[in-house]
Amino acid sequence: MIDVDSEGAIRTVTIDRPERRNALTEAGLEALEGAIVDADEPVVALRGAGPAFCAGADLSVVAELERDDAEAFARLGQQVARSIEDSDAIVVAEIDGPARGGGLELALACDVRVGTPDSTYGEPGATFGLFGAWGGTVRLPRIVGEGDALEFACTGRVVGAEEALRMGLLSRVEAEPRTVAEELAANETDALAVLKRRIRDDEDRDSQERREAEAFGELVDAHAGSLEGLLE
Repeated sequence: MIDVDSEGAIRTVTIDRPERRNALTEAGLEALEGAIVDADEPVVALRGAGPAFCAGADLSVVAELERDDAEAFARLGQQVARSIEDSDAIVVAEIDGPARGGGLELALACDVRVGTPDSTYGEPGATFGLFGAWGGTVRLPRIVGEGDALEFACTGRVVGAEEALRMGLLSRVEAEPRTVAEELAANETDALAVLKRRIRDDEDRDSQERREAEAFGELVDAHAGSLEGLLE
């Protein structure tokens, strides 16, 4: 499900489950975390195989979870997002096609988000009684502002690359996202690591993420019956 390839200063991590729009199970999340944490390269490029970046959590799995297990699944997704955010490497989300729910949340944890002109973005959870709980309620308002975060998440609407750039969801729009990873890799790697540590410093996420996971567990308990088949 997670493929890793290294070339020079760039490690490419690919979520490779195109038949499910690269939706992630517990095993997929754990493998993704390992691929990021184990990186020796100064730049990591995160991408999805096929026509989607990542659909987030595999809802056929979520639908089977009891409340406590749903909360634990949310905590695992938060842990993976934090591993991306706290990694020594500069992590670039190379987004082509849809980034939805948890997939968008993983992108928000990346240091740089580059989308193709055909990429699209959405937090559709509210449309079926959930919300993205991999740190999205923490990062989304910090990145786009509270007003845009509330409107975007509560309507569940999908935006294209140019609107995502305006909102701040994207750092850049490029036909070839890899060019940005190459720009980063051409710089002095020790400077990149120090810059990331300083810019990422002074965040208190624990209590926010705990409450997010608890609320996700409650909603899965309430809406599990309507989740099956949503990714079919």
